[in-house]
Amino acid sequence: MKFRIALLSLLTPFIYSCGNYYSMDDFSSVPKIDAHYHIYSSQNVSIDQARKDNFRLLSINTHSGTCERVLDTHQELVKLKQELQHEIEYTTTFCMDDWDNPAWSDNTLLWLKQSLADGAIAVKVWKNIGMEYRNSDSVLVMIDDPQFDPVFQHLADNKIPLVGHLGEPKNCWLPLEEMTTKNDSGYFSRHPQYHMYKHPEFPSYEEQMAARDRMLDKNPDLIFIGCHLASLEWNVDTLSEWLDKYPNAAVDMAARMGQLFYQTRENHDKVRDFFIKYQDRLLYGTDIIDSGRDAESFQKRMHATWLYDWEYLITDNTMKSNLIEGEFKGLKLPKEVVDKIYSGNAKVWYQSF
Repeated sequence: MKFRIALLSLLTPFIYSCGNYYSMDDFSSVPKIDAHYHIYSSQNVSIDQARKDNFRLLSINTHSGTCERVLDTHQELVKLKQELQHEIEYTTTFCMDDWDNPAWSDNTLLWLKQSLADGAIAVKVWKNIGMEYRNSDSVLVMIDDPQFDPVFQHLADNKIPLVGHLGEPKNCWLPLEEMTTKNDSGYFSRHPQYHMYKHPEFPSYEEQMAARDRMLDKNPDLIFIGCHLASLEWNVDTLSEWLDKYPNAAVDMAARMGQLFYQTRENHDKVRDFFIKYQDRLLYGTDIIDSGRDAESFQKRMHATWLYDWEYLITDNTMKSNLIEGEFKGLKLPKEVVDKIYSGNAKVWYQSF
């Protein structure tokens, strides 16, 4: 009996460690949420693959086009939510086109209240604030402008999350050849209007982040989800300091896996420790855009993206990515951390799903 007890005591840590981690085979059986997704089509070719891979979707409406597109997308998402029920949630957003109207804040609040009543669970703000829109005096509108105050105060008072893509990756202010990840150099080569290295007349990276933080300082009760690692993707130490400063903030990882891979290649343990420490503040997302075209190839890309990210987060495999040069090792996070990142945190921070 003593031998059996002694043997069991020796084996228990091994048994626990084996049972405390997911495998690749667990992928489709674990409930997951892609908390940063875009559906811009009534065709919706996403849902079949999402069901196969056990994903629910948060479709984020963004003012990245015209106000008509915002309205059309909202109406499509309302219908989609009625059809799919618990399989998707969606955000609303607002337009900047009527900014110089003294009634802009009141009109925007009316729109947000209606779209939230329709079923939206959060409000999105995009990088066009700070990087595109100017007032009638040609002054660039920043996110801490007082005209936003009534809107953000309403969100804070009613515990409605603000989803913020403000600024851009720090690479945006570098020449293409100096950028640390291929996803950044590729994006800014295709969208030179947002490549701030070519536009020194616009605010610097530091000014963009400062404006965002001044807005949060004015609204300490605001629930804020920083898209794309809150544009602090370049350094988990800097992101840690920001999360410590703003306890009502969380971040999603959408379209910033390359920056995580890059840092993991340089210092695996630091990145893994960051995920463990801030496991309650990190949300999985991809920024995949469903435009309703070529369902078969699109679904293959969905599955490949989701499966690759799963491998990075749950194994310690040696990996390569077309987003960076070189090899890196997966983080092999414990189950309880993975469950939070893939579903639990979205439920908490968005108070839905």
